[in-house]
Amino acid sequence: MSKGKKWGLISLGVLVVVIVVGLLGASLYFYNMTVASGKKEFVAVDTTLKKSDPLYAQKKWYRDVTKQRWTEQAAGANLKLVADYIPAAKKTTKTVVLVHGFGSNKEAMGGYAALFHQLGYNTLIPDTRGQGQSQGKVISYGHYESKDYLKWVDQVIAKQGKQSQVVLFGVSMGGATTMMTSGLKTPSQLKAYIEDCGYTDAESEITYQAKQMYNLPYWPLVPLTSAVAKVKAGFYFKDANALAAVKKNHKPILFIHGGADTFVPTRMVYQVYRADNGPKQLVVVPGAKHAAALSHNPTLYEQKVKAFLAKYIH
Repeated sequence: MSKGKKWGLISLGVLVVVIVVGLLGASLYFYNMTVASGKKEFVAVDTTLKKSDPLYAQKKWYRDVTKQRWTEQAAGANLKLVADYIPAAKKTTKTVVLVHGFGSNKEAMGGYAALFHQLGYNTLIPDTRGQGQSQGKVISYGHYESKDYLKWVDQVIAKQGKQSQVVLFGVSMGGATTMMTSGLKTPSQLKAYIEDCGYTDAESEITYQAKQMYNLPYWPLVPLTSAVAKVKAGFYFKDANALAAVKKNHKPILFIHGGADTFVPTRMVYQVYRADNGPKQLVVVPGAKHAAALSHNPTLYEQKVKAFLAKYIH
């Protein structure tokens, strides 16, 4: 082998190593951005009360109302989860469990808690694992969280009796988690689901965000980051799949989405709605951005939720 060819092969080998190391570094960075728990710079969660907020009164009520503290152990993990519980004004068998979004916490759910309280429901608002005050270092986009929320539902039934009527309600990642829960074996007391702006599956949403935020293609970053997630957190992005879950569902789901949602694109709600095999209803709120359908049109939102629940909760 000539000296020139030898140096050419060495240079090629060095280049390959540099590329591999660079891709690994990028995938680890992207893993920390997407999966590792902690504050997410690209997710704005502001729980500051502002009088200009159309839901100011509801959020102030939630901040000030007396709450009970519930705890639960995460499914398959030695993690302590915490939740706030607000009993209804009048004793009832009806309870809603609220599921917040990615990089968020229970304090961000005040508007929804007030809505269901006004509708006469007991309200349980947990911090999802790895977020808020709940323990955990991983956000799995609904893959693990759906099983945790099933345990919360079981706790409601254990405390309030077999006559319980439970609704699972989620926003954004919470909406996807709600849909994933619908694909599990659920107790008969879990009567219905409401999902607001959930994605079809984590891989599709992360691929979309990689393009939107960084102008990056699917390959190779998303598959590599998914592989890192499998090694470090035990799941692939494709495992968090709401689209597959609703195909197994046979209970009622109300699908809500903002017509101007560019974070979880509105097209995704049509995909999960068509795939769902249970009784279903679709509400797309014109002009509403991501996770803003309630604040954008509170009257329409409450009307649709109330009418939907009246069919299945008595």
